[in-house]
Amino acid sequence: MPLKLRLAAFAALILAACNGSGDAAPAASGGARPFAVRALARFEEPWAMTFLPDGRALVTEKAGRLLIWKESGSPVPVAGVPKVAYGGQLGLGDVVLHPAFARNRLVYLSWSEEGPGDTRGPVVGRARLVEEKGSARLDGLQVIWRAEKVDGRYHHSHRIAFSPDGKLFITSGERMKFTPAQDLNSSLGKVIRLNDDGSVPGDNPFASRGGVAATVWSLGHRNLLGLAFDAGGRLWEDEMGPKGGDEVNLIERGGNYGWPAVSNGDNYDGSPIPDHPTRPEFAAPKVFWNPSISPSSLMIYSGRLFPEWRGSAFIGALSGKALIRVALDGSNARKADQWDMGQRIREVEQGPDGAIYLLEDAPGGRLLRLTPAGRR
Repeated sequence: MPLKLRLAAFAALILAACNGSGDAAPAASGGARPFAVRALARFEEPWAMTFLPDGRALVTEKAGRLLIWKESGSPVPVAGVPKVAYGGQLGLGDVVLHPAFARNRLVYLSWSEEGPGDTRGPVVGRARLVEEKGSARLDGLQVIWRAEKVDGRYHHSHRIAFSPDGKLFITSGERMKFTPAQDLNSSLGKVIRLNDDGSVPGDNPFASRGGVAATVWSLGHRNLLGLAFDAGGRLWEDEMGPKGGDEVNLIERGGNYGWPAVSNGDNYDGSPIPDHPTRPEFAAPKVFWNPSISPSSLMIYSGRLFPEWRGSAFIGALSGKALIRVALDGSNARKADQWDMGQRIREVEQGPDGAIYLLEDAPGGRLLRLTPAGRR
């Protein structure tokens, strides 16, 4: 084959690998952004945020602070936050409101907890948010879920989402331990499903087995850092692959997503891992990336400011330093847009005003508001 044709074929292979799912390249990768960006505040290693009904927001900082942010004035620290195991990928994690927060004031937090013998593990707890005379605190903090504790400071994942019927879903990473992701007696590498009080629903897929298995909704995951329900009640998740192979998955009841038996990436030492098509018994990702983007979060947009994006998934990218849009169509997904943000993006959230809010992953990381270009 002439050199020119060989180079063209090689370029086509690289393009297919980078696009992962075989879709066309992202339409706005690094290109013009159809939104205006306004910086609103700075936080120390922010990890997650959720909006309160009045438009203020709760923001977690990885070292262990919870703050109430409002656009005017200084953030208000919330007392009563548990002590966290901080360092590496670990610390204070997600924050979400109970679906009936307006009535019960319940807030759910995830964090990393120290264990015996230099071990750590993720936990989820809930408490009542109390505000009095300009101060705020968590009352009655109760741990409702714990994963087993192992050594290392990796892949706690601990994202939280409520389903439309009020069930609590939690992501639990495999902590660089690999094979426990396939073991139903381990919480590592799983999506967990609980009632809002931490009890186990009787209709979970492995409920009859008891123990840890009874809590499992899906298995075979790596580091799951995004979790959200779409308007049709479907559960979507994104997770980091090893060296390449970052994924967006549609999470099905009892599904096995294949880690560590399959991945569309390779091990960090360069050794290959069989690709998903070699093992059709495992659920394959709807979208994947090679090289990695390091997905950090997942939000499915339902607002009015960007009507053309309603129903799309938005993903923050850490190593990719980007905001990524994935178009969803029922149970299908495709890559749509990728915008260079110049910084690692830890969190993507929709505000009550329909704007898209981002948290940068850094000391002094900014809170950004995205609105349609030409509007503030």
